[in-house]
Amino acid sequence: MKVFADKLIEVLEKHTVEISERWGKAVCTNSRTPSFHSLDPDQYVPHAVRFYKNIGKLYFSKKPHTEEMEYFLNFAEEMYGTGVPLHEVIYALMLMRRHIWLFADFNVLFVTTLEMHQAVESINRTILMFDHIIHSVAKRYGDLAAAAARA
Repeated sequence: MKVFADKLIEVLEKHTVEISERWGKAVCTNSRTPSFHSLDPDQYVPHAVRFYKNIGKLYFSKKPHTEEMEYFLNFAEEMYGTGVPLHEVIYALMLMRRHIWLFADFNVLFVTTLEMHQAVESINRTILMFDHIIHSVAKRYGDLAAAAARA
């Protein structure tokens, strides 16, 4: 898995801005993320840039849950502050995950049968990362809503 993952990470880190901009366009036009349509992409695309630029660090981390939270709690707070509903933020994160595989597929990273098998393992690892991210973001939204209710 490491060889394919290294190849995937290298491509993602090399094309961070391009992938982030594609994700930003998808988020600002998708019917499931209407709150993003009126936001300035500068409010959310830099979060994707930071994530994709550091994806290798997160992917190979011994404690990915802790490090993933670093990247996405700020995103959660900013999106909560702009009034983006949690379900739209979660869908935006799903699109972020999807853009990893769209870009990898577009760049034909899966050539041999072994690479396809390694890709499945990488997909599983990526899904686990995003499961942690979505959980952390949802929890942060709940904490922010509870704090607002107390105020």
